[in-house]
Amino acid sequence: MHRVVMFAMDGVIPFELGIPPRIFGIARSPEGERLYEVLTCTADGAPVRTDADFSIAVDHGAEALADADTVVIPATHALGPVSTEGRLTRPMADAIALIRPGTRLVSICTAAYVLAAAGLLDGRPATTHWSHAEHFQKLFPQVRVNPDVLFVDDGDVLTSAGVAAGIDLCLHIVRRDHGTEVANRVARRCVVPPWRDGGQAQFIERPLPAPTVTTTAATRAWALERLHKPLPLSELAAHARMSRRTFTRRFRDEVGLSPGQWLILQRVELARQLLESSDLPVDGIALRAGFGTAASLRQHLQVVVGVSPLAYRRTFRPVEAAPGPEPSPAA
Repeated sequence: MHRVVMFAMDGVIPFELGIPPRIFGIARSPEGERLYEVLTCTADGAPVRTDADFSIAVDHGAEALADADTVVIPATHALGPVSTEGRLTRPMADAIALIRPGTRLVSICTAAYVLAAAGLLDGRPATTHWSHAEHFQKLFPQVRVNPDVLFVDDGDVLTSAGVAAGIDLCLHIVRRDHGTEVANRVARRCVVPPWRDGGQAQFIERPLPAPTVTTTAATRAWALERLHKPLPLSELAAHARMSRRTFTRRFRDEVGLSPGQWLILQRVELARQLLESSDLPVDGIALRAGFGTAASLRQHLQVVVGVSPLAYRRTFRPVEAAPGPEPSPAA
């Protein structure tokens, strides 16, 4: 079983600390077997203060990090010299030195400071909470900071923005490890969206509409049931009983994306699910997801996920279960 160990430090934020055990702890295989073991440790095994009015007691010291397959460091507001001088304290350094080479490292929010101070982000892309990004970049100029995304997956090192972005990152890891079906079941249990693309902007102005103002929520739900059909902007606006200009403006205010961008992401998500869970050929999946042709599906999947449909299917399904060769672009 894959072992996830959380390293809790003084000033840890309870919300972020609670994300990994909730997401990984309820992940189950289709047969109902647990997929992750989740442990929490501190540098010396002693209780640590949170940034709220309580402390937490743990059952493990830093030695638990030596047996981890994935180490998650939740955010803390008490980083001390890590955030002021860019250096680890001795207890932090000793604890991180116990992590085996090749262990997957994950930071949530400001915990990226810890990875950067340990030299683990040098020359790598990373993110942190948007309000700390400028300071983070000045303190660690060798890190390629992207302040405009929810999370960054750089293979064995993953970093997220603050608060709910930690949920997105943990769900992304479950999806990467075990596929969309398992991740979606976890999301449903947690009553959260199953997928927000890591490249989505962290900070988007989304004012709440006035009570008398019609929203685009009903039209979005209607569109999700018709992704296999052409859904031009005029048809979406007509369903919402708005002008195209009003609909586009309100849609962007509520979702943070244009209607066209949102539709592409929903269609890519549907295609991913079908690639993982069905034996449909790529042409059939393209039609079912509303892309029309295999070439169009291939193009959009490459942009969003970075792989072809056939490569994606091979990642999540045994080779013997996959259908025949992917059609050529000419087909």
